[in-house]
Amino acid sequence: MAFGLNNGSASTTLHLDRTANACGVRAHRKQTEDPQGRNRPVEETTVEQTPDGAFRRQRNEFTVRFGSQPGQAPAEPGRYHVLGATGCGWNRRQRIVIRLLGLWDVFTPEIIYGRDEHGWKLTQPEGGVAEKFGYERLNDAYKATEPNYRGRATSPTVIDMTNGKVVTNNYHILSIDLETAFKPFRKPGAPDLYPEDLRQKIDLLNQQIFDDVHNGTYKVNFATSKGAAKAAYEVFKARLADYDFRLASRRYLFGPNLTDSDVRLFQTLESYEIGYRPEFLESLGLSDDEVVHVWDYPNLFAYARDPFSPADHTLQSVKDERKALYERWLEPAGCEVLSGSPYYSGPGVGGSFELWQFGPESASQPFRG
Repeated sequence: MAFGLNNGSASTTLHLDRTANACGVRAHRKQTEDPQGRNRPVEETTVEQTPDGAFRRQRNEFTVRFGSQPGQAPAEPGRYHVLGATGCGWNRRQRIVIRLLGLWDVFTPEIIYGRDEHGWKLTQPEGGVAEKFGYERLNDAYKATEPNYRGRATSPTVIDMTNGKVVTNNYHILSIDLETAFKPFRKPGAPDLYPEDLRQKIDLLNQQIFDDVHNGTYKVNFATSKGAAKAAYEVFKARLADYDFRLASRRYLFGPNLTDSDVRLFQTLESYEIGYRPEFLESLGLSDDEVVHVWDYPNLFAYARDPFSPADHTLQSVKDERKALYERWLEPAGCEVLSGSPYYSGPGVGGSFELWQFGPESASQPFRG
């Protein structure tokens, strides 16, 4: 099964040329220039810091869930647009899920770009948020929803097209809602990415993937102390080694079937070499041969190559300096011979998964639409 960011089967590639850097570290970890020409640090390296120099990401302000329960946003096809940068990992995984489930016309993605001191800029698709509500920036939708909001508008954000207001920017659980609340609208034959018998285990693994891998890359690159960066890097490496062993006998993280957890892990692995690893060198003060590559973990790298390698793909659109890396990713994965068990040594063993609640029944803000 191939992962892609765009609608249709033609876009099932790694997107090494145009997406990996767009959300990232180099653009936002440095100082930026404000309208008065003064350099100012970005929020990630000022406000979102602990006293000992570790990156502590801001919480999501808008946390409405989708569903039919009181206080939830109704799952109505065509009512919502999800706005995000194609290079943003939090957004890429929503786009992948939307494509896999066939929800492109049900829950419409729009692209934002060019974050600066005023926030993300909106594109101008026909019938999109900018055209309908006159917004120029994602921040405009946040101010229309909560005039006193002082945080940064984030990718992805879901906008209610009936009123131009933000429904949620909670990327942690958006894909879960797409897989559950919007289940009646998915295409025939779509995978069940959130099977009921694995939900608590998926939730726990997703939390681990977020803390140590997804956000782990930002903990390295947005840390303002070398000690915090190195601690995050050691955790990141240990987690990759753990998953490498797990995937030696499993095609996917939970055995034979693709789940929401696989989408989440994949989107960081596919952008690591270009989007994050180059900044690790600077953040950690290490040389190139001292920082791990994803292919240092052979089972993990094969697993990452498996879902996006179409047999008919060509390299014509890839820049010359990146062709060697791209060709490496297009090597046969050989994972189709694996199946494996959904059971692993953690997290959630010993019955601790029974204490966890993160699925559709978890708490959220009330819907104000």
